[in-house]
Amino acid sequence: MKRLFISLYLLLCLSVLSIGWALDNLWHTSIDNSEQQDPVNAPLIALAKLFALLPEDERRDYLAKINQTLDYRMRLLNSNKVALANRDRLSSESVLVTVNSKDSERYFIKVDDQHILMMGPVEIDPKSNLRTSLTLLFYASLALVVYIWVWPLSRDLKRLKRATAEFGQAKWDTQISLPPRSQVQPLARTFNEMARHIRALIENQKYLSSAVSHEIRTPLARLKFAIALLPQYCRPETDVQRREQFLDEMKQDVQEMEDLLEELLTYASLESQRKTIAMGPCELIQLTAQTIGRLQVLNSTPIQFLPKAERVEIIGDPALIERALQNLVINAQRFAKEAIRVEVIQDETMATLSVIDDGPGISKEEQQQIFKPFYRSQTEQNSAKGHGLGLAIIERIMERHSGSVTLSSQLGLTQFSLHWPLARQNEN
Repeated sequence: MKRLFISLYLLLCLSVLSIGWALDNLWHTSIDNSEQQDPVNAPLIALAKLFALLPEDERRDYLAKINQTLDYRMRLLNSNKVALANRDRLSSESVLVTVNSKDSERYFIKVDDQHILMMGPVEIDPKSNLRTSLTLLFYASLALVVYIWVWPLSRDLKRLKRATAEFGQAKWDTQISLPPRSQVQPLARTFNEMARHIRALIENQKYLSSAVSHEIRTPLARLKFAIALLPQYCRPETDVQRREQFLDEMKQDVQEMEDLLEELLTYASLESQRKTIAMGPCELIQLTAQTIGRLQVLNSTPIQFLPKAERVEIIGDPALIERALQNLVINAQRFAKEAIRVEVIQDETMATLSVIDDGPGISKEEQQQIFKPFYRSQTEQNSAKGHGLGLAIIERIMERHSGSVTLSSQLGLTQFSLHWPLARQNEN
């Protein structure tokens, strides 16, 4: 705060002094260029001309009467008794001013060849002390105004500095709280948004590291064990059918690792390629029908498609929207008992796609965790299936589309719903 206060105060003081000096010079220049006589000297010139008309014996009596009414003294001097450096400048039409000291000055004017009228000493600035005090008061008041302006700004900048230092010490939950009228409130909001984004990236990195170290360990261990046994199955006397079954199991382990890596890459790319997602008009009814038709042949559980509008257009990436719908339908096929229902509805502002199944439902405790990466439901149907990334990918896809995903579940009914703003809302 000290540096900010001093720099701003010096800037204002220098500005005031510079502007004042410039205006003062401009004023004196205009006065010097003017042909008007100084109004202070005019009465003295008139008095000198009056004395020139009076007889010499009356001048001093007249001057004594004048001195009784003045705060400063006037005297009539003999010309031969006055020694002036600028004597040649004496005249009856102008006043010669000499500085007696730094606080007073004397005025001389020629009356005639024998006499000179002197006035003074006259204080140059009788209120100089008051003027100095007022000047000091002005700069003190200016300092107070600057301090009042700088103090809240310095206070908020210190908060921002402390928060930045804490964040640099790996305190990822650091947030800045400033008054709404703070001058650095936009900067604090930007910092908070950056902190949340970095915290999310770090959490995702932890999840990804956990997945690589945990999820891939089991198929890799099986594959290493199979490679150790491979020479036994390659002998000529080994049963061909058993050998092919063994190789198929190895291929399944490789495929499982490939699927996991693909899910990981998809999940990570949705964060790193935030600005490269190709958004455009997308007709939701047609896209949903195509996706359901392709997935229906992979599972015997019937899928009922019940659109409640002829056409629903949203703004998004068709490939990502299809991926989100595909994940929901595949999950429903895993848990559904008799049927799956897909509905598409819209209102004035939102389009909603819902996937509903009649499975065992999801407990309230699991509903709070289900969208976290690598979390897998503890139900019997889901044991040892999937990698726990499907719903996390859906949530991230919906975030990229300025939408959301919601879950409603109870025994015999589970409904996942995807919500998008309509195309005309995005355009606005």
